Amino acid sequence: MKREKERGGTPVRGLLPLILLLGLWELTGDPASPYFPPPSTWVDGLRPLVDGDKLLPAIGQTALTFLLGLSIATVVGAVVGTLVGASRPIDRALSPSLEFLRALPAASLVPVAALVLGYTTQMKLVVVVLPATWPILLTCRTARRTLSPVLLDTPRTLGLSRWHRTTKILTPALTPAVLLGVRVAAPLALIITLLVEIVTRVDGLGAVLGAAQASFLSAQVYGLLTIAGVLGFLVNWVVTRAETAVSRRMRGTT
Repeated sequence: MKREKERGGTPVRGLLPLILLLGLWELTGDPASPYFPPPSTWVDGLRPLVDGDKLLPAIGQTALTFLLGLSIATVVGAVVGTLVGASRPIDRALSPSLEFLRALPAASLVPVAALVLGYTTQMKLVVVVLPATWPILLTCRTARRTLSPVLLDTPRTLGLSRWHRTTKILTPALTPAVLLGVRVAAPLALIITLLVEIVTRVDGLGAVLGAAQASFLSAQVYGLLTIAGVLGFLVNWVVTRAETAVSRRMRGTT
C-alpha cells in the first residue's frame, strides 16, 4: 500500500517545478507584456472563446481525432507488426521500406494528404494514424520475432484451432508489446493532431491556437497551450494506468 501511495504521488511531485515556475511568473510578470503575460491573464484571454462557444467544440474535435487516430493506429500497427514479425523473409523484404516510412516527418505528410483528401477530418486522421502506427508496429514485430518456439508449438501439439491459438496464446503474449507501443504512440498522436490543426486550420484546438497566434493574442495562446498540456498529461496518465491494470491482471495480482 505504501508503495502504491508513493507511485500515486509521483505525478504530483513531478509537477512541483512547473507550479513553482508559474508562481514566480505570476509574481514577476507584467500584465501588459506582449510576449510573457502572467498566468492570471490567461483566463481572461480564453474568455472570448468560452463566450463565443468555440473552446469546447474545438477541444471535442481534437479529442475525437486523437481517439479515432490512436484506435486505428493500434489495430493496424498490432496486426501488421504481428504478420511481419511472423515471417523472416517478409520481415527482411519490408524492413527497408518500413524504416523509410517511419523516418518521414509527420508535417511532410500534410501537403500530400490535403491534396488527396482536402482539408477534412479524414485528412487529419490519415496524418495522425500513419506516424502513430510505427511505435506499435515495431514493438509488435520485435515481440513476435522473439516469441519462444515452444510457446508457438504447444498449441499445435494440443490440436488447438487457429482461432484459439490466436486468442489464447498469441494475443496474451503480444499484449504487453501492444501496450508499450500505445504508451509511446498516444502522446505522439496528440502532438500530431495539434500540429495538423495548426498547419491546416481544420477545426480543433490547434486551429484555435494558430488563429490566436496569428492575431498576436499572447494570453490566449498561453491559455490554449495550458489546455493542450493538461490534455497531454491526462492522456499519459490514462495510458499508464491502463497499462498497469492490464499487466497486473495478466500477472494475477491486484
